[in-house]
Amino acid sequence: MIKIKFMTTKYFSYIFIALLSFTFFTCEDDDTVPPQSQAEFTASATQVAVGEEIQFTNNSQNATAYAWSFGDGTTSNQVSPRKTYETSNVFLVSLVSTGAGGSTISNMEITVTPASLFSVENEEDLIATIPVQFVNISEGADSYSWNFGDADNSTSTEENPEFAYPSAGTFTVSLTASSAFGSQIFSKDVVIGEAPEAPAELYYMAIGDEYIRNLILDGSGTVNDVYDAVGKGGVGMAYDEVNEKLYFSDFDTYPFGNIWRMNLDGTGIEAIATNIGDPYAIALDVAGNKIYWVDDEGNVSKANLDGSNPEIGFFNLPGVNWRAISLDVENGKMYVYDVNIEEVYEVNLDGTNPNVIITGNYGYALLVDTVNDKIYFDDQNDDLLKVANLDGSNIQTIDAEGTRIYGMQIDHEAGKLYWSGRDSGELYSANLDGTDRVVLRTGIASPRGIALIK
Repeated sequence: MIKIKFMTTKYFSYIFIALLSFTFFTCEDDDTVPPQSQAEFTASATQVAVGEEIQFTNNSQNATAYAWSFGDGTTSNQVSPRKTYETSNVFLVSLVSTGAGGSTISNMEITVTPASLFSVENEEDLIATIPVQFVNISEGADSYSWNFGDADNSTSTEENPEFAYPSAGTFTVSLTASSAFGSQIFSKDVVIGEAPEAPAELYYMAIGDEYIRNLILDGSGTVNDVYDAVGKGGVGMAYDEVNEKLYFSDFDTYPFGNIWRMNLDGTGIEAIATNIGDPYAIALDVAGNKIYWVDDEGNVSKANLDGSNPEIGFFNLPGVNWRAISLDVENGKMYVYDVNIEEVYEVNLDGTNPNVIITGNYGYALLVDTVNDKIYFDDQNDDLLKVANLDGSNIQTIDAEGTRIYGMQIDHEAGKLYWSGRDSGELYSANLDGTDRVVLRTGIASPRGIALIK
């Protein structure tokens, strides 16, 4: 009996232990709480420009799902997304990380500035003096500041400015694009080539049309009206290259002829000499501040370039009718052409020591070539254009087309002679020896004086 009791007691002890263990482990499982998720992230940058990519790196713990909000209305469920912004602003980026233990949120501000960028039209063919067109392709900006990198530190606040560089070179151009949320600078080098040499222009008086016009010597034949010269008919023309002034004579109101001066565009017209008896050709000594002219009364006169201090008839010969004058300032000489006695004179610039160097020639045009020591003149007795040494020797024929000539000019750099043809209504060029003669313009109503502008 005693043995049976012991075995029964041991049996119940095992049952108690088993029940206790079950109760313990059951209570332990019921009290286990999942760990809380921790939302954390970093960004590759907290300030970027419009269109610049940001890499967000998710460092959350105990999470299995993610909800991103980028502050501009866009979202993502990726673990570590990439993001670009299309506007400039400050955006609040939020990450909600969710796990078995619940959800948490983490926030970060991202500042987005404008993106500064520009291009240049025809960038490979830029040349000095020709405006460069800058094309603004910035994003997110509402104001702009340009610096063109030239010596004058030129600037602009236009969105798409033009700027002409006066000389060749490499220039660093900067564009600052700004908004209320910041700014960004973009710079690039712009290479400007040498400007092509501007084509020469031949100004001429079309006395039949009462106009002063210019012919662009680029082969295009382009002619422009420069000045409406109604009531101002004359034959003399000269150019002051230092002050960029054009002078011309006017004998239409005899005996009160005038000499006029104006800008190359025909503006600023002013009479610098008046009450002249039939003025014909004029010539300039720009370095000496003098203008010379001849008239139909035997007078060679001069004045300052503005017409002050006139010396009327400082050289005069009775019985002559002067038509042309040309200066050799280097040697202190002037040459004048008479159509009455038909002689060409060499005279000192002060009017002393006149010498006849050519006789028996009737003409209207005279031009001294001081580079080659030659003198060009027309001879209407034989309908010829001639050239001679400065002493009148070695006379040769340049052109035999037989038109009255009032204007002649030389381009020594190009080795060309230019002249007008009153009777033919044409303008001409040729080599200095008369070869390669070219008709530059036809159909002109009585062309007279000419001036070469380079």
